[in-house]
Amino acid sequence: MGKFYSGFVSLIGRPNVGKSTLMNCLIGEKIAITSNKPQTTRNKITSILTKDDFQCVFLDTPGIHKPHHKLGEYMMRAVENTFQEVDLILLLVEPIDSIPEADLTILEKLKGLKTPVVLVINKIDTVPDKEKLLGIIDAYRSLYPFQEVVPISASTGSNTKELLTVIRKYLPEGPQYFPSDMVTDQPERQIASEIIREKALYFLQDEIPHGIAVEIMAMKKRPDQNMVDVQALIYCEKDSHKGIIIGKHGSMLKKIGTYAREDMQRLLGSPIFLQIWVKVKKDWRDSDFLLKNFGYDKKNM
Repeated sequence: MGKFYSGFVSLIGRPNVGKSTLMNCLIGEKIAITSNKPQTTRNKITSILTKDDFQCVFLDTPGIHKPHHKLGEYMMRAVENTFQEVDLILLLVEPIDSIPEADLTILEKLKGLKTPVVLVINKIDTVPDKEKLLGIIDAYRSLYPFQEVVPISASTGSNTKELLTVIRKYLPEGPQYFPSDMVTDQPERQIASEIIREKALYFLQDEIPHGIAVEIMAMKKRPDQNMVDVQALIYCEKDSHKGIIIGKHGSMLKKIGTYAREDMQRLLGSPIFLQIWVKVKKDWRDSDFLLKNFGYDKKNM
């Protein structure tokens, strides 16, 4: 097996610059896009692109053009910190004569970032004049040190393969976070269970191979509060495994829970109160019913 690369990419830009069209073009089919309405859960995964050697998880950033706005779980932090937590930022703009105020606001927020930013100029099919396009590129470049500039047309697909090559270049080596056939938001329970399982496998290293599964028993928003209560159960195959997962005085389970909660908040866009229990179920990997219940395909195990 060769190396695999994976990472999170923020796709930012004013409304109607073609973000959803670009996503549909890259993924190759019509996908659901998180709306920009204020009540929409912010910063959910918008879409997932998986190729032979890489997986790119695109995060939507509604409202990024508004001054002083904070996103989803990142409400507690400055917008700049949001950008530091992804591997790449794509700024999508249109090829128009003067740079819009909203784009200037975004560029101001990006200043001083270590995260690479690629300028993607969409709708180049509307600019037959190459000289004009070069002028637009120069205007943006004079305001920000973009790593690269990629002119594309999301509606015709022009130059989108080149954009994929550029995205791939900035993804770090890492795991495949989501199944290959998943192109858009998982159900929230599935996201939550996968995050807990990922953290457990990460912290437990090789002590407990893949003998765990996670079931979300309850996931409810508190009435009149911006808080979601999540109750989860980690299933393992042996009593000795249960002890390892819980750890001395519950230390391992606490660590798994702490890191899982942070990721769940980031991906689900709400504060989370997480409770996790551990239960031994010796034969869960041999039970078709349980496997299906945990979202596994037996032939991949």
